[in-house]
Amino acid sequence: MQVSNTEFDNRGRTGGIMFEEQSRASVVSMWGEIDVSLRGESSAAIANAIERAKAVVIDTSRVTFMDSTGVAFLMQMYTYGTREGLTVSLPEPPPVVRSVIEMLGVDVLFAQQAHPAAAREA
Repeated sequence: MQVSNTEFDNRGRTGGIMFEEQSRASVVSMWGEIDVSLRGESSAAIANAIERAKAVVIDTSRVTFMDSTGVAFLMQMYTYGTREGLTVSLPEPPPVVRSVIEMLGVDVLFAQQAHPAAAREA
């Protein structure tokens, strides 16, 4: 399901962050508008990913907006993950995410990425 700026989930939110443990990696899926209202979800996703100690794939394919809070989440996930020896990847972010992370210089953290198929197979 594609989420546009005007769509809401069943709790009235326009965005979200979800953690899912798969066989070879932890997948953090982000969708819709990523802003300060998702602070609790971002903290929980980081804690879950670190606890599982698997490679982390951040899926931003359904993100429609990201402010500095979303970028901070990406930086924290990368920092905490790599500090714990985990590979943290951001495969093929959409233009709305790519432009923000490039503008802030965060794209260099995710310069070497897994192929999208690897993320789907995780």
